[in-house]
Amino acid sequence: MKADIHPDYHDVKVTCSCGNAFGTRSTYEKDELHVEVCSACHPFYTGQQKIMDTAGRVDKFKKRFGR
Repeated sequence: MKADIHPDYHDVKVTCSCGNAFGTRSTYEKDELHVEVCSACHPFYTGQQKIMDTAGRVDKFKKRFGR
């Protein structure tokens, strides 16, 4: 490998908007990284789906196609 071409690889603390925090190693420049979604709050991992009802679209859909 060539010398001095690779980025610095160091410990980074990742904090989610849900409050979950964990440590990882990364080439990210700063020591802390803030994310909006993590495995503790993402619907794929939790099994709970959140439906955002914007202007009654979900009710309108259910009214049209629900039986």
